[in-house]
Amino acid sequence: MAGHSESPLSGREIIVEFAEVGLAVKVSAMDTATLTEVCVQGPASAPRAVLERNALARLKYVLRKRGLL
Repeated sequence: MAGHSESPLSGREIIVEFAEVGLAVKVSAMDTATLTEVCVQGPASAPRAVLERNALARLKYVLRKRGLL
């Protein structure tokens, strides 16, 4: 798509962790450079790629809001 550049998280070390809690999955994403961690939840039936994308989108939002990106 025109105007899109590389992801702001490219080149950063991000740890993503999945933990099933009953019928839900808790996804944590942490930026190791800033030690910023966010969590999202979704249904256990959701594709892991979708859950990971949501967690990374939230991490980008939080890093931008804090002026770290």
